[in-house]
Amino acid sequence: MRYTATARWLHWLTVPALLVIAALGLWLGYAAPADEALKMRLYTTHESLGFCLGLLTLFRLAWRAGHPPPPIIPPLPRAMRLAAHLNHAGLYILLLVQPVVGLLSSNAWGFPLVLVGLMPLPMLIGKDEALAPLLTDLHGWIALMLGLLVALHVAAALWHHLARRDNTLRRMTTGGSD
Repeated sequence: MRYTATARWLHWLTVPALLVIAALGLWLGYAAPADEALKMRLYTTHESLGFCLGLLTLFRLAWRAGHPPPPIIPPLPRAMRLAAHLNHAGLYILLLVQPVVGLLSSNAWGFPLVLVGLMPLPMLIGKDEALAPLLTDLHGWIALMLGLLVALHVAAALWHHLARRDNTLRRMTTGGSD
């Protein structure tokens, strides 16, 4: 048994979105271009993708609520099931919290989010020069935690596939039977 086609698509859409968002975030955080117009386009892209990924995550959670994951065969020991649930919960929580903190950070710096450069979103907070760096730092720490959970998620999926040889990874890929 596999996840539904919709669940698989949502999962695999999240992967490149997260990679692009992370790459842009690292670029902007550590080697922002001097060209102000390019830098603003990169911020708009980073923020827009982050906002859209938050919406995608909400949809994923709603979908998952109505379509539970297929069982892992052979079943996992209780401690491993708990670790997997905690990792997934952490991923979902951070994927929802991160865009909110990013939006608040941008607002605190005095910048509204203009979704894909076309649709301005309301400012949730006003400019606050004391709060802005704190929110930016929090955004960075959440990104680090998210990266660690993603790395653990990938490592666990590979371990299940290569060492344990169960159906964990095959449930989320297009090969095999439904």
